[in-house]
Amino acid sequence: MSSTVDSVRRGVMDADGLDEAQRAILVFESRPWRDPARKADAIRDELGLSAARYYRLLGALVDSPAALRFDPMLIGRLQRQREARAQSRARRTIPTARPLA
Repeated sequence: MSSTVDSVRRGVMDADGLDEAQRAILVFESRPWRDPARKADAIRDELGLSAARYYRLLGALVDSPAALRFDPMLIGRLQRQREARAQSRARRTIPTARPLA
């Protein structure tokens, strides 16, 4: 098992309020990715996490004050992206069924 996964399970925190795994996720996310498939492969290979687990952990970090202190530019970008997705979902119209006569 990788040390990153072990840190996630132990939840070992350092002085900055982030554990080793959380910092590794933030550093990983700050890298540019053009191909989502390669990123998903790298998530498993480098971090030892499934993509679903990675994105759940990243989503929690976006709201973390410690993560904001660690990398304010990255967290700001991720918060803006999340807000844009939420606004896009809110603008979608949901087709309604025709009323029964």
